[in-house]
Amino acid sequence: MTRVQEIESALFQFAPRELAQSWDNVGLLVGDPAAPVERILVALDVTESVVEEAAASGCQLIVAHHPLMNCAWHPVQSVRMDDAQGRLITSLVRNDIAAICMHTNLDAAGGGVNDCLAMALGLMNIVPLEEGCLCRGGVLVDPMDLAAFAAYVKKRLGANGVRYANGGREVHKVAVGGGACGEYAALARELGCDTFVTADLKYHDFQNAAPWGLNLIDAGHFPTEDVVCPQLVNLLEDRFPALTILKSTRHSEVIQYV
Repeated sequence: MTRVQEIESALFQFAPRELAQSWDNVGLLVGDPAAPVERILVALDVTESVVEEAAASGCQLIVAHHPLMNCAWHPVQSVRMDDAQGRLITSLVRNDIAAICMHTNLDAAGGGVNDCLAMALGLMNIVPLEEGCLCRGGVLVDPMDLAAFAAYVKKRLGANGVRYANGGREVHKVAVGGGACGEYAALARELGCDTFVTADLKYHDFQNAAPWGLNLIDAGHFPTEDVVCPQLVNLLEDRFPALTILKSTRHSEVIQYV
């Protein structure tokens, strides 16, 4: 019988706890470490629809990327039904479903979010931008102009749309940062990248693209990180072949474009 704590241990072997940022909240966040597991649902986030999907699918565990609760973002002082987070935690407990979250440790880990993002974009010679950095850099075998690359990114990630700003350079040496990694744009430029693909960029980030000489592409938080979910499914299937591992079909990009 496989137990929740064994799955948490295997995930930490892949993405060690030590790689997580100091403010982060990773590991088993809800549930009994000793509880038996037969079916697992993998999703980028733990949402109400994901919990409903897990319950309907007979899953005893959800493995997700984003923390269900994070004391830096939403201090957990109470669990109340008139609060969205309280309802979510209560739903997990009532359905006897555990939740394990691998966040910035999975961003930084080899084979984690950012390696998956770089591979999804067809980059070669993928390496961390610098030692200990979450972001990755690589090269396109066949350079292309920015508009064509932006369309390529949208298609490869299945994004509903992308935002981009022209830094005046052909796309060849590319940096990637899944999720909100705009803070690494200056580093990408300093290391000679001509293009940076990330998410949640601000107006002034795009405004700085031309003076920086760095093409910027915002492909959305969900599309740039959901690429890791199939990797988690494969990892868990290899490590626990007797278990049934499912990828969420209900959880998807919430941002729409017109």
